[in-house]
Order: sequence, then structure tokens, then C-alpha cells
Amino acid sequence: MGRSSPLCVPCSVESNEASEPWCVHGEARRVDSKGNRSLAASILFRAWQKEALEKLEAHVHSNFLAVATPGAGKTMFSLGAIRRALVARKVHRCVVVVPTQHLKLQWALAAEKFDIHIDPDWSAGEGALPSDVHGIAVTYQQVAANPGALRRLVAQAFIVLDEIHHAADSRSWGDGIRHAFEMAPVRLCLSGTPFRSDQSAIPFVRYEGEEAQADYEYGYGEALRDKAVVRPVYFPRIKGRMEWTSPDGSAHAASFEEEIGRTLSSQRLRTALDIEGEWLPAVLLKAHRQVMHLRREDPRCAGMVIAMDQDHAKGIAKVLRERMGVKAIVATSDDPDASQKIAQFTQGKDPWIVAVRMVSEGVDIPRLKVGVYATNTTTDLFFRQAVGRLVRATEGVRQQRAYMFIPDDPRLRLFAAGIAEKRRHSLRKPDSEGEDFSGELEADRAEPDLTQLSLFSAISAVPLDEAGNPLDASPVETLGELDELEGAEEIPGMVNQEPGEDSTSSYALKELTLQGAVPTPEPEASLNAPSPRSRKRKLREQNSAQVRILVHRTRKGHAQVNVELNQRVGIKRITEATVAQLERRLEVAQKWLSKL
Repeated sequence: MGRSSPLCVPCSVESNEASEPWCVHGEARRVDSKGNRSLAASILFRAWQKEALEKLEAHVHSNFLAVATPGAGKTMFSLGAIRRALVARKVHRCVVVVPTQHLKLQWALAAEKFDIHIDPDWSAGEGALPSDVHGIAVTYQQVAANPGALRRLVAQAFIVLDEIHHAADSRSWGDGIRHAFEMAPVRLCLSGTPFRSDQSAIPFVRYEGEEAQADYEYGYGEALRDKAVVRPVYFPRIKGRMEWTSPDGSAHAASFEEEIGRTLSSQRLRTALDIEGEWLPAVLLKAHRQVMHLRREDPRCAGMVIAMDQDHAKGIAKVLRERMGVKAIVATSDDPDASQKIAQFTQGKDPWIVAVRMVSEGVDIPRLKVGVYATNTTTDLFFRQAVGRLVRATEGVRQQRAYMFIPDDPRLRLFAAGIAEKRRHSLRKPDSEGEDFSGELEADRAEPDLTQLSLFSAISAVPLDEAGNPLDASPVETLGELDELEGAEEIPGMVNQEPGEDSTSSYALKELTLQGAVPTPEPEASLNAPSPRSRKRKLREQNSAQVRILVHRTRKGHAQVNVELNQRVGIKRITEATVAQLERRLEVAQKWLSKL
């Protein structure tokens, strides 16, 4: 496919032509004589996104499952679909359901580029939505906790169920989304990889046997062939010999190459991942050297470690700090500032982030190019989602390779082999048809007996090179080469290797008409004006500050002051107020204070 002229999203104006006014970030927006801005008439979509949108809009049923490889642009596709439905007045609202708190904010920020106002802070107790809000972003857990509150909002709403396979994580989650959204006219289900439901069917998904059937699918192999959509991922796998004591007190020793039972394999992997052993620190050092090597071309290149649990994540960060001299960002679910840390890391230059599950799925951090799979979760779905954090291509960077360092565990080796085969097939045979992700390898879902876990004890974990000798963690020049899943084939671009020529070609962008203004929200008065979401948050904070002063001056209670202000403005509660109503409420409070 040939490259189209360089265009500024979301305008269809060539970037080398003079066109005014332009937004400060290079996104062109129409600005009228009064300074109001709106999205330009057209937006550039990748070929698969346009094809999927056309298929979605021609779909006669309410449910539509789109499976697209991580990094392909599912969020942009979904927001384009929402915007077209809002403009056509086929729907009046939208609800986006995501697995984690951080993804709510990520969706809200992405929606702002489409002039869609999504509130990520909505809660069931807030009542009706303000009239200047197009929709909300909630987690699956929120839906399960109060599906009735959402059911009242969705009669004319476009529903997006992001990473829909999470609805199978809990019976209550599946029941909750069914009750909450069964009356919605459109339900767009998204997933980054094909999935199966071994125990219970997920609502709004069509099955053949236990396999979910996608209405549109765009795989990793297809994305690689399209170029500039995703990166090819390589898997340096590190061998090792481990010694441990099982919960029953018996001693064991085995390398990754030895065939042992499922239970002992899980114990062997846990031993390798012990931060007190030699295996994990040696792998972290090799991965860090790879990050530093890639930073010569891409100074913001970063690495990600996926840990077993919160304590393990903190221990890994300590190893990176004490042995490599770098500070790693730790993002775990018990940290109330985790979402903010991820957002800052995404925009910053820190070299490492360590997480358990918060970064393993859905989070968009394009500068991640190196990963360390340091978790004992051995399911194919989780592995593919983790690898998906590394695949998003970065504009303006010549070499687009990524590297996931993995233990040479047989299960992980097989999962990586499936992805590597698609990479080889796509990069070496661009004219042939690629395979999809069907026929996934069966994952090892067995978990150790938690009542016996405290009896498990890791004794030692020694990393080995290909000859079976201890892998030295000394300077890079003395390190032996790592093999890869292809056998003796060298991994291109690894540290100490000369980067190969990367035959980058272009991918085609398709112009999709997005005419008409999105109904409901009030236009912003300035190109530099904050988003409706941030304006509303600021106004609520200012209103709260005025209420505190009024309480102090009038000697009335908080509830009484709030009720009086709400009555003067004509709202029931502050959470239902629009930006204009919040501004009027603030003016009323200030006038009240001036009379005291």
C-alpha cells in the first residue's frame, strides 16, 4: 500500500500547506469568527478501521464484536463510531466500560480529540448526567455493583464494552452487564485477542461451541503487513537451573529444559522469579542494557516489568535501583495515585515502569519497547495482552522492533512461538495470506494450593547461557548471544549487534467523513481552553471552596448552603450541573458573600 500525503489528524488538510488556525499540538480544528472550534469535516482512519466502521454501521443486530490486535487503534475506531452515531442522532449518550480505573481516564482523554465529553469520575450516586456530557466511563466492577443505575441511562446510548472477556472474570460481572445494557440500541464489544469462555458465556457475544465469534477481526499478522501500525516483537528467552523445596518438604532441582509435571513447573517458574535469586536480577540487567541501547536512537524508549504481585513489583523496583542505578515507576492497584503515575510515565522520560496487571492490558504507552515477563501467570490470553503493550509503533522512529524477555518455561515458549510465527510469516512473506489467532494454545490455568503456598521455598535460581553455563551479569561485551524461538537465528537489533536495515513502508490512510457538529456540548471559546471535563472539575472545586467560606460566614451547615445555592441556580444536585450552571452557581455564591 502506498502512503497518502502527510495529514494532520483530524483535518484532511495537507500538513505542508498554510492553513489557519492550527491547534498548538498540530491537530487542525475549524474555528469560526467567534473563536468557537469544532472538529474538522474529515478524519483519517486506517484501512481496517474504516472497513470495520462500515461493517458496524451495516450490522443489523445490536451486538458487534471487534477483535483487533493491541496497538491497532481500537479506541480510535470506537470513538469514530460513537461520534458518527451522535451526529446522526442515532444515539444520545455513550457508556464505555473498561477493566481498570486508569483506562477510564485514558478513554476520556482520547474522546476529547473527537469533541466527545466523557466523564471518567461518574458514580452511581450522582443521578442524571449533566446535559453537556456525552457519556461516562465506568469499570466492570462499577457495573456489577449497581447495574440498575446504568440501566436507567442507556435507553438511547451507544455502549462500548472494552476487553469484553473480563465479563467472564466473575459471574456477577457478566450478570451485571447483561442487566445494565440489555436495553441499549448499540453494544460494541472489543477485545485485543480472540478468546474462549470455558465456564459461562459472556453476554452480547456470539459463540460457536466455546469460541467467541468476531464480527470483525484484525490480527497481529495483518497489522504487521500493513506496516507502521504495530512493531514486530522478538522474544529473548533466558534459560536457568532452579532449586526449591515443595510444600510437602521435598527438595527439587531442574532446568527449564527438563520435563516435569505441571505443579513442579509452576514451582520452578516461581523460583526463577524470586528477587533473592540470581536469575531475575541477571535478566533485568540484560533488559536494561537493551533499553539503553535503543535509547541511542529513541531517547524516550522505555521498559516494562510485569510482576507477580505488589510486593514482588516493589522488590523488582529495588533491584533496578540498587543494581542498575535507575528509578523505576511502580504502579499497583493498592496505590491511589497509580493512574496518575502511569499517565506521567506515558508522557515522561523515565526508563522503567513495574506493574502487576495495571499496565498489562489496554494501557497505551507507545514508548515501551522492552518488556520483562516476570509473572507466574501462564495463560495465553494474559501473555498476549502483556506483549500487546509493546507493539504500538512510534512515529518518526526508524527501527520499530520490540523485545519481551521471557523465562524459557515451556508454556511461555509455546505462547511466544505462536506470535513469533505470525511475525516471521508477515515480515518474510508479505504477499501471502496471514493466519488468524484461531486455534489458540490451551493455557495452563492451574494455580497452586494457596493454603500450602507458605510452605514453598525457593533455594536458588541461576541463569544459564546456551551451553548450560552460568549466564554472567558482567559487562555487555562478555555476554553470550541469546537464541530465539527460531533456533539459531539471531534476534535483530539486540545490544552488541549492529541494527539491521528496517524496510519500512507505508500504510494507507482512508478518509472518513465526519460531518456535522456533535450535538449537546457547548463549544470552547479558545484554542487553548481546557477540556469540558477539566473545566467542570475546576468549577466544582471552586464551588466547594465558596461553600466552605459561606458556612464559616453564615454559621449554616454545608447541606443548607448547598441546597440554597442549588435552588437559586435551578439544579437538584451539583453532580448534575452543566459547566454553565456551575459557573452561575459560583457567581451566586460570590454575590452572597459580597453581601455579608
